[in-house]
Amino acid sequence: MRRPRLMYVPFWMTYVFLYTPIVVLVVMSFNSDDSPYTFGGFSLKWYGELASDANVREGLINTLIVAVGSTVLATALGTLLAVGLARHSRSRLLDAISVMPAVLPDLVLGIGLLVFYATIKATLGLYSVVLAHTVFGMAFVTAVVRTRLANSDTSLEEASRDLGATPFTTFFRITLPQLAPGIVAGALLAFTLSIDEFVIASFTAAPLEPTLPIVIYSMVRFGVTPEINALATLLLAVSFTVVIAAQRMTRLTESLS
Repeated sequence: MRRPRLMYVPFWMTYVFLYTPIVVLVVMSFNSDDSPYTFGGFSLKWYGELASDANVREGLINTLIVAVGSTVLATALGTLLAVGLARHSRSRLLDAISVMPAVLPDLVLGIGLLVFYATIKATLGLYSVVLAHTVFGMAFVTAVVRTRLANSDTSLEEASRDLGATPFTTFFRITLPQLAPGIVAGALLAFTLSIDEFVIASFTAAPLEPTLPIVIYSMVRFGVTPEINALATLLLAVSFTVVIAAQRMTRLTESLS
């Protein structure tokens, strides 16, 4: 039975509503005019302005340091947590606790981490942001790896142990290769979330070491400029690329199951 074409109208209207602002932002990033609201012609000058902006460069470097560091930690800890929950300590309570940082409001998590740092009298810096991003990045890595573990074949692990392999040998030679697509997908998600995260970083970063989202916020307070549009376009490109890669890895995980 052929569906009426009018049924697709709400579907396409939703996409238009969601993506029209993004398209406008990308187009205006190539604006030759100084005004962010009128298009005066095609130009790449605002991308050149970004390259010469010291604050943007510093924020980008800090963001990459935080994103790479937190991704490494979150991937390692999240993978171990997922394996532990799936293989050694099956508990719905522990499962809920493992994903709690992903569902808690960023404001609550940021305030909690700030209070924790103040309690242990730790000074704020890039390391404090790395640890903060690791906390919520672990939740996403754990969830993705758990999905892979739930559909993995345990017979190979059992055969490895029956043949005399140690638990470490079984983990590194059998379990870890099976989990590789899920681990990569979780790492890509953690990296993307860390790059775009603002609220938690604003509570846990040092004033003299801002991440790129904090730099963008400080620029937007004085008004939106084509330079901000160009910076947002670059962040969108990175985010879309990493998210698509993570989605492909997730599908690969499901196809191998």
